[in-house]
Amino acid sequence: MKLELVFIPSPGDGHIRPLVEVAKLLVDRDDHVSVTIIIIPQMHAFSSGNTSSYIASLSTASQDRLRYNVLSGADEPNSGDNKHNLLTYIDSFKPQVKATVEKLAGPSRLAGLVVDMFCTAMIDVANEFGVPSYLFYTSNATFLGLQIHVQYLNDVKKFDVTDLKDSEVTELEVPSLTRPFPVKCFPSVMLNKEWLPILIKQVRRFRETKGILVNTFAELEPQAMKFFSGGDNPLPTVYPVGPILNLKINGSDSTYDEQSEILRWLDEQPRESVVFLCFGSMGGFREEQAKEIATALERSGHRFVWSLRRAQPKGTMGPPGEFTNFEEILPEGFLDRTAKVGKVIGWAPQRAVLSNPAVGGFVSHCGWNSTLESLWFGVPLATWPLYAEQQVNAFELVEELGLAVEIRNFFRSDFMAVESELMTAEEIERGIRSLMEKDSGVRDRVKEMSEKSHVALMDGGSSHVNLLKFIEDVIKNIS
Repeated sequence: MKLELVFIPSPGDGHIRPLVEVAKLLVDRDDHVSVTIIIIPQMHAFSSGNTSSYIASLSTASQDRLRYNVLSGADEPNSGDNKHNLLTYIDSFKPQVKATVEKLAGPSRLAGLVVDMFCTAMIDVANEFGVPSYLFYTSNATFLGLQIHVQYLNDVKKFDVTDLKDSEVTELEVPSLTRPFPVKCFPSVMLNKEWLPILIKQVRRFRETKGILVNTFAELEPQAMKFFSGGDNPLPTVYPVGPILNLKINGSDSTYDEQSEILRWLDEQPRESVVFLCFGSMGGFREEQAKEIATALERSGHRFVWSLRRAQPKGTMGPPGEFTNFEEILPEGFLDRTAKVGKVIGWAPQRAVLSNPAVGGFVSHCGWNSTLESLWFGVPLATWPLYAEQQVNAFELVEELGLAVEIRNFFRSDFMAVESELMTAEEIERGIRSLMEKDSGVRDRVKEMSEKSHVALMDGGSSHVNLLKFIEDVIKNIS
């Protein structure tokens, strides 16, 4: 039987790329499966050149069993408050998605829609066609468990977790973790009375799906997988199929020469001697924070590659900009004093840097894709979460799994702010020194988990088996 699956990622680099990679795995694993990926254009407020060029490359890369369909742009919501726009924007594409699916006439049978965690509105389209829907969850199993638990507390226990914000309760038992979760590490969205109902509505829709593909592997998050397999809180089948990574090492043409220089410099450095600082596609800093980082790096004495980008002005959202002159914002003489031991750059070829043997530690915002890349290459992390669920990721990495050291795992900031409160040079230096210890338990555990991540994707590995199980279940659900 020929099967056609339709994948719908939400617009954004960290969502499109992993979903494309899991689609590639599916068509490689089974000759009977075809996938059409329907790509929603980026919102203006979150658009970046790298994502735009990536989408453009996909639109010309369609093959017989893996096709890409880039939708035309839609009018963005007029609200001046961008935080309300994403879900409304995605919802506005339902007519285009429906029309695209209708055109998929061919020898294959439509077997279902696989929708991104922010595209749950597209479950309605699957229902209209009378086919199952599945969820692709780009974050980790632990955070999925937290979201499900918060929805359970709200709907069943009638407990509003936003009340924790001003209460004396400091911890909450979460079934996807083995230890109590600090209230101070809760994502701001869960403590926001305006947004919590939206999050809960989203999780209710998760439960409507036939299965949830999660970008993790069973060996990394055993407690979360234990929770999902329990019968107390019936859920769709959860398939840990990761790490789903785009390991093709490339970058934008405009920075090619700079990248080549950085990689050549890394090749000349001793093994595991360089600390890499990079904060994702949305991570930028103000001058005041940049100075504290520079001071910490210089005091630490470690070699470094630092991807430094400029934060958006307060009250605005979007990807960070580039500083035009590092000398103007960094401590006087810093670049001269560190010229032989460090490199300050703008956009960084993250995968190429992490894969270099000279890199011994990664100061990261703890975005899940970056976390998986770091573990894949066996590089321990120092946690500096900035927004979204990154505080949960940081707590999991440090306290639950012992795969990272902490710079700071908690902060309170405005909802959806991309920069946290000021980190001092002392905090940062302490974290870097701990990260770069040669004979640490963290380093040993990361090396061990790196090996497990590779095995998970091999034939017979846990994620490989789960992907095959997913294909079997898709066939059962339409037969």
